[in-house]
Amino acid sequence: MNGWQPVRRTRAFEDVIARIEERIADDGLTVGDRLPGERQLAEQLRVSRSSVREAMRVLETLGVVASQVGRGPDAGAVLISRPAGALTDLLRLHLGLSSLSLEEVIDARLMIEQWSAARAAGHGADLSALGRALELMEGARTAEDFVEHDIAFHVAIAEASGNRLIAAMMRSLRDSVRRYAVEAVERLGDTRELMADHRRIHRAIASGDRAEASAAVQAHLRRAYPDVSWAPGPDESGFEDRVRAEERAGTDERGGRGERGRPDGVG
Repeated sequence: MNGWQPVRRTRAFEDVIARIEERIADDGLTVGDRLPGERQLAEQLRVSRSSVREAMRVLETLGVVASQVGRGPDAGAVLISRPAGALTDLLRLHLGLSSLSLEEVIDARLMIEQWSAARAAGHGADLSALGRALELMEGARTAEDFVEHDIAFHVAIAEASGNRLIAAMMRSLRDSVRRYAVEAVERLGDTRELMADHRRIHRAIASGDRAEASAAVQAHLRRAYPDVSWAPGPDESGFEDRVRAEERAGTDERGGRGERGRPDGVG
């Protein structure tokens, strides 16, 4: 029996990306640090300058570097962090190719946003961004303006959870379906019920009611996407019960609840 596997052939620019990734991990490079210039990097890695340029184009598309033209100390790409942009582009392309369905995107959004709303309600997060988005949605004159501030509202929920990856994923999910959202608002015409949903979500998070925040998110998404099949998953029907059980457990372990209904010591 032959246990040998073929050797994977890599292109030079892929090796350049791999070496850059290694240096980021080994040397602790972070946002704002500058990579060596194109010529210097090509010499150090013993590859062609075209391979370095191709690697930089890929990393720029992924939102990892910003290429800059310069000489001496100003040469070389700068490390940045724009994960949401790369995820958005990827999701939008796959939606366009129908390799991902809108229903799958909305399902993912439901899971992320229910968790985010419950988490934000549980630790008394700063909700100023939510309040601003509500005000701007109230004054929106066009469907595009409404959707712009609607996206800001839902991204703010994810940011209030305190998890940056969740926030980046939410922004990507919302941006990838922006066109569908604008078309839906145009068809709907009247956004008063959507605004009522948003205010319900805001009140639940502000009052620290994690189960209500989760329920409000689910009700809102069902209203916003009435054509999506909403068959409950194996865990969806018990989500609120689990949240309330967690809250009771937190009360028992900490001997009471603190300000705004959150466990003492959390915040």
